[in-house]
Amino acid sequence: MTRVITTSPGFARHGKAPGRLRSTGWNFVRCADPALPDGGLSSHIADADYLVAGLFPVTADTIRAGKNLKGVLKHGVGLDGIDIDACTEAGIPVTNTPGANANAVAELAIGMMIAMSRSLIPSHGEVLNGGWNRIAGVEIAGRTLGIVGLGAVGKCLAQKAMVLGMKIVATDLYPDYTFIAEHAITLASLPDLLGMSDFVSLHVVGGHANSALIGPSELKLMKPGAALLNLARGEVVDLDATAAALETGSLSGAAFDTYPSEPPDLSHPIFSAPRTIFSPHVGAETTDSIERVSLMNIQDIETLISGGLPDRCVNRTVSLTDQKQLG
Repeated sequence: MTRVITTSPGFARHGKAPGRLRSTGWNFVRCADPALPDGGLSSHIADADYLVAGLFPVTADTIRAGKNLKGVLKHGVGLDGIDIDACTEAGIPVTNTPGANANAVAELAIGMMIAMSRSLIPSHGEVLNGGWNRIAGVEIAGRTLGIVGLGAVGKCLAQKAMVLGMKIVATDLYPDYTFIAEHAITLASLPDLLGMSDFVSLHVVGGHANSALIGPSELKLMKPGAALLNLARGEVVDLDATAAALETGSLSGAAFDTYPSEPPDLSHPIFSAPRTIFSPHVGAETTDSIERVSLMNIQDIETLISGGLPDRCVNRTVSLTDQKQLG
C-alpha cells in the first residue's frame, strides 16, 4: 500500500481534499507535532513513499533516511526548505504548487495596505481605550503601488490594486512583457520603483541572492512617507534599517507576514517601532488556498504512482527510469 506522510498541519484538511485523500486508499500519516523537533517525521520517514513537505525542512539527511521515497511534494510554493540537489541526486522528483496561493497572498497585501492607510489598528485601540481620536487617513485610489516580483502573486496583486484605482509600477528579473503591456504596468528598475511608489510590496523568492534586498540604501531611495510590505521571505528586508526608518518617520508604515526566524525574536526593535502590522506567516492560510494546494499535491502523487512526471516538477532532470528504479 502506498504510504504518504506530511509535515503540513493543513494538508487535506479543507474542502474536497479530505474526501479526495480518503478515496485513494493510501496509508496516511501526519507528522506536524510542534513539540517535536521534526514534527515526528523521523519516526515514519523510512517507510514513506511520498512526503508532502510543510513545516519542517527536507534536508539531505531526510532524503537518506527516506529509503523508499519516490517523491517530495511541497505543500505550497516556496522551496527554500527543501534540499533539491539532494533529492535530484537520489532520483526523487520535487514538486510545488505555483499559483495556488496567489489570490490569498494578494488579498492579504491589499488588506495590509488599507489597514495602514486608514490606521485601523491604532483606531481599534483608540476606541477600546475609551478614546475618540478620529485619525485622518489616505485613500489608496490614485496612489502608486510598486510590486517587486511580478510572478503569480505579483500579477494577482496588480490586477486587484488596479481595480481599486491604484497605479502599478513593477520590477522583475524575467518580465512577462505581454502581461505588463495588457495591464498598462510601468516596468522600472528597483531604484526607480522605490522612488515612485507610495506602497512597496515584496513578492520575490528568498535565499542568498535576495538577502537584504531592501536595506539602508534602498530605504533611503523610497518616497518620504511611503509604506513597505513584506509577504515574501523574512531575509529580504533589513529589519534594523526598517525599524530606524519608522522611528525617523521616513517610512509611514511597514507590514510583515514573514521573518528571518519564525517565530520571530520579539526583542528586535522592529516590534516596538511605530505604525507596524505583523501577522504570523498567514499569507497562504485560507481554507480555499489550502484546498487548492492539497488537491494539487494529491494529483501529483497519483501522476508519480502511474509512472509520469508531474508538470509541476521543479527538478525535471529526474527521469522516469530513475523513479521506477526507486521502487
